[in-house]
Amino acid sequence: MRKASNTFCSIYKFRGRISATGFLVLVIGTFLTACDLIKIKGENGGSGEQRQPAARANNSYLYKDELIGIVAPGTPPEDSAKLVEAYITSWIRKQLLIQEAARKIDINEAEVERKVLDYRFSIIAYEYQNFYVNKNLDTVVANAEIEKYYKDNVDNFILKQNIVQATFVKVPQNAPRTDKIKELIFANRENDESELKSYCLSFSAAYHISDSTWMVFDELVKNSPLAEIPNKIQFLKTNPYYETSDNNFLYFLQVDNYRISDNVSPLEFVRDDIRNIILNRRKVDLAKKLEDEVYKEAQNDDDFEIYK
Repeated sequence: MRKASNTFCSIYKFRGRISATGFLVLVIGTFLTACDLIKIKGENGGSGEQRQPAARANNSYLYKDELIGIVAPGTPPEDSAKLVEAYITSWIRKQLLIQEAARKIDINEAEVERKVLDYRFSIIAYEYQNFYVNKNLDTVVANAEIEKYYKDNVDNFILKQNIVQATFVKVPQNAPRTDKIKELIFANRENDESELKSYCLSFSAAYHISDSTWMVFDELVKNSPLAEIPNKIQFLKTNPYYETSDNNFLYFLQVDNYRISDNVSPLEFVRDDIRNIILNRRKVDLAKKLEDEVYKEAQNDDDFEIYK
């Protein structure tokens, strides 16, 4: 396989000088050559010497030379032995299953070969499409495009959970100056917010200070008594500020904004999701464009024909 790998490297090195069709043909040819090398090695062991078996499943043999490459260089001997043992066990189980299938059902070998060939070419095409997409994908998504997608598909962004813009602080019962936390939470001066952050970094077990970020309410208050509130919708509607405690901690919650489940999500909460949707659409479009270009180029060059 080292020889085949070098060929792949050469293809990528000179890809700028060949057409998309030519590149794909070279990739396919190289893959098939590599597979032929594997087949020859499997039959002859790469030398004229007697091959040494590593395992047997009825009349099928796995040879030691076929285990080359399973373990990466530098792997500790103990780990190497486990990897080889796992591979051999897997090989035996698969061989026994194949042999059992051959005895129990009528296998259409031609159909199997067609499926193997389809799978082989699917892998090759997938790798080339990934190469093409990664090379040509525009990853810049403008805010206007995100906003348009949001407006055009707003019904797809219905909240499944309650979300909030809120401040949440969890501190140990014995933390100092806990009576000042509420004052700092409601203070509007920048210095007070910095002081709250400094306090939380020093003494809190968990905290989040309100900003433009929307958070899932259950995630924000997990591992606190607030997570056990039975009617969270009613709680959010009636408690812009709330304090509670348990045996070990004090909890402070101040809610600036909230959105209830089954309502439309705010854009900022789904902005990253929309960006990923747009990028995935671009990837699909690029893959289709590649396929169309390869087909059209081959058609213009009379590289294929269908016989009737």
